Amino acid sequence: QVQVVESGGGLVQPGGSLRLSCAASGISFSMFNMGWYRQAPGKQRDLVAVITPDGRTNYADSVKDRFTISRDNAKNTVYLQMSTLKPEDTAVYYCNAKHSWVSIAANHDYWGQGTQVTVSS
Repeated sequence: QVQVVESGGGLVQPGGSLRLSCAASGISFSMFNMGWYRQAPGKQRDLVAVITPDGRTNYADSVKDRFTISRDNAKNTVYLQMSTLKPEDTAVYYCNAKHSWVSIAANHDYWGQGTQVTVSS
């Protein structure tokens, strides 16, 4: 059974920092692209950052130079270090695990339940 579980969300003041964690089980973690997405109320779910099995990363323009995605394959965990947080970063943050082989990715695409991040004074 595949499980993707986020943790680390909460309330933080503007300019503050927060680290999200996502633990995945039931998959061959080192074969998966791991991504963080976010969804604000009334908006679509958007990509925040993604990391490939070999550590290549990609970020949304809005978070470049503020957020850092990383992974620990030994712990089956991906992290999102968020700094210089802004009120517009407020959203539910979702972790996604998607197999890196394009031919089977559609059938090996898993989501967590989300964790709320609120940036407010």
